[in-house]
Amino acid sequence: MAAVSKTRNMLEGFVREGSFKWLLGKKTSFDDELEEMGRSPSAGQNWIVELSPLSNLVVRRCSKILGVSSTELQENFNKVASDSVKQPPRYARNLLEYCCFRALALSIQVTGHLADKSFRRLTFDMMLAWETPGAASQPQLNGLEVCQFGVHLLVCTCNMLLCIKATSETVDEDLTVGLEAFSRIAPAIPIIADVVVSENLFEVLTLSTEGRLQFFIYDKFLTGLERAIKKMKSQSESSLLSAVRSERRERILEVDGTVTTQPVLEHVGISTWPGRLILTDHTLYFEALRVVSYDKPKVFNLSDNLKQVVKPELTGPWGTRLFDKAVSYKSVSLSEPVIIEFPELKGHSRRDYWLAIIREILYVHRFINKFQITGVGRDEALSKAVLGILRLQAIQDIASDSVRYESLLMFNLCDQLPGGDRILKTLANMSSARESDRTNSNKTGGGIYSISALTMVSNLGFVFGTTSSDPNEVGLAVGELAVGEMSSLEKAVKESNTSYKKVVSAQETVDGAKVDGIDTNVAVMKELLLPVMEVGKWFLSLAEWEDPRKSLIFCFAFSFVIWRGWLGYALGIMLILLAIFMVLTRYFNGGSRVDDLKASEKFALALFCVAVTLVLLPAKYIVLLAFLEAFTRYSPPRRASTERWTRRLREWWFSIPAAPVVLERENEKEDKKKK
Repeated sequence: MAAVSKTRNMLEGFVREGSFKWLLGKKTSFDDELEEMGRSPSAGQNWIVELSPLSNLVVRRCSKILGVSSTELQENFNKVASDSVKQPPRYARNLLEYCCFRALALSIQVTGHLADKSFRRLTFDMMLAWETPGAASQPQLNGLEVCQFGVHLLVCTCNMLLCIKATSETVDEDLTVGLEAFSRIAPAIPIIADVVVSENLFEVLTLSTEGRLQFFIYDKFLTGLERAIKKMKSQSESSLLSAVRSERRERILEVDGTVTTQPVLEHVGISTWPGRLILTDHTLYFEALRVVSYDKPKVFNLSDNLKQVVKPELTGPWGTRLFDKAVSYKSVSLSEPVIIEFPELKGHSRRDYWLAIIREILYVHRFINKFQITGVGRDEALSKAVLGILRLQAIQDIASDSVRYESLLMFNLCDQLPGGDRILKTLANMSSARESDRTNSNKTGGGIYSISALTMVSNLGFVFGTTSSDPNEVGLAVGELAVGEMSSLEKAVKESNTSYKKVVSAQETVDGAKVDGIDTNVAVMKELLLPVMEVGKWFLSLAEWEDPRKSLIFCFAFSFVIWRGWLGYALGIMLILLAIFMVLTRYFNGGSRVDDLKASEKFALALFCVAVTLVLLPAKYIVLLAFLEAFTRYSPPRRASTERWTRRLREWWFSIPAAPVVLERENEKEDKKKK
């Protein structure tokens, strides 16, 4: 003990005299923190040996935000985390996530936190640390070995400072962040990203940096977010439509048409009226401009179930269809569609932006109505849509015109993604689970989960929806990320993204190939329908009695089949033979297996099932089943399953890649015969 005390006194003397300054070299952004650690006698005690140097720096910042030491944070994590989360291979990263989630939940409660440069840098460094969380990533230092216990503290502290110095210099070189780290840390701050759209957002932010996110771009994105928040606050607090909006506590999300150089036009028949377009979290309003004031607003309610359709539209003078710069809105409450145009000199990005945000509000209310979500869950869904629109507004300064706006909005994306309905169902099922998770989190001290979108929106100073109480009091304080675990939502998103990549790959084979100027789809269908066309020609020749003997035999045979009631058996046998032919052709082609048509097996199985049905069931039952299936398809009990299976069939169809097709001309066949 005397040796340790003597060494500690020696270390403190080195710190007071500035003897560690030779370790620091040139000034970096971490110098103040390094000097503070060096001056602290407890610097060694706050060093977590399982973490890398950068992770230790991040955890130390988190501890300062939370007002506890790094070792206390580690002790709390060891108490509340499950055994699976504390397994050695994942311990360092999960401990880092725990500290980050707790610090972020407290940091976002500070007004104007997005404008704080230290907050921006901290969140980016959290992503950097997430990529190298463990002590194994610590630089190797030669010549520093602990030989005696008496100098152990001094050597460890020098080692620590050298590691931090090396790390800080590397960080100052503007390291970049990868997709996995961004998708894990950024959604913990719901204003920055969302689990569903984080991958698409990352791709947009890294278009010019080869798939790695730079701090410069990230900082520019957060600046845009801060600007979008201020704009939305000023619009929501304005007197626009105040009397109309007060009943449902609507908040304005976007306004257009107030600048003369960028008008908004409503087309009524062959007439065109300029005006002001206003989108709230419930409704779309259009106010026609008169001489000195605006007319009474036209109200298009997006929150009611009115079978509404919003789509792009072509417009032009006197009712012509020339310019692709308009949006068409149609519902059962309107006698004819409403067409609103967004004129611009080049392209139609302005129209695409408005189309995306109108659909986002429409789709979030469709989601709420479909799953009958009420109360805080409803406000949470609206908050997700609002945060998505804020991110879209922020990204416009960074993204190019080629960016698909709908891919950055969660409910737009779920409408398009394969399995997107599964993502929405998972979101709907999370409300009840959140309550139990929140209760367990509160009992264990919290910090295992990220914050929710509703909490984020409330801390930004917005109030959306109808819930007037504090979301933290209601019990929806936890979000979609859990330390060391993949949530059900993340699993659904991962499966959907995998399916989407298959669809993209399949469509590339369809769109990219051409056969003598003919789309591959047309060529494939022509080749696949060739046997059917040949059978049709054969039937036509029989009907025209080109060969009287064959036609007579067919007429007697088919009449006998009909007379005996064997028509179902005959059709079933034909389908079974066709299915067998497809399978044999699929697996054998001159001794080699044909692997190009992946979908033929499922189609052959479907033909076989239809054939068995025709053979086993009498015709009257088949007709009855066909009638009931067609007539009750969209009845209330079956509507959900019909929409689900229709979507699955469409997703399966578009996931089928185009098979290579060889079209041989008649002269080519003749040349081959001659040879």
